[in-house]
Amino acid sequence: MTLRVGVTAIGTECRWARILAYEPPHRVVISWDISPYWQIETDPEKTSEVEVRFSPESPGRTKVELEHRNLDRHGQGWEGVRDGVGGDQGWPLYLQRYEVLFGDGS
Repeated sequence: MTLRVGVTAIGTECRWARILAYEPPHRVVISWDISPYWQIETDPEKTSEVEVRFSPESPGRTKVELEHRNLDRHGQGWEGVRDGVGGDQGWPLYLQRYEVLFGDGS
């Protein structure tokens, strides 16, 4: 499976993730191949993982959980990755956008 990520306006691709597990409709796990310096990390030993889980709560309602783990694998400066993805412009923002797109408005 190919993960197409980071396509720019001029059509180039930036491969910043690999699919590690794909189990629809329950979960997907990708690598986070971005270094603490916000550059592509080519060493898989220095990457973290993002898991997104989908659990039905009721008809028409699904719980979405996101876990970004093993951030310390990024080595020196990993705290900056943690702060970046955990801050207002990181995962909280993108989960909110996801809810706006797919939520029921309640």
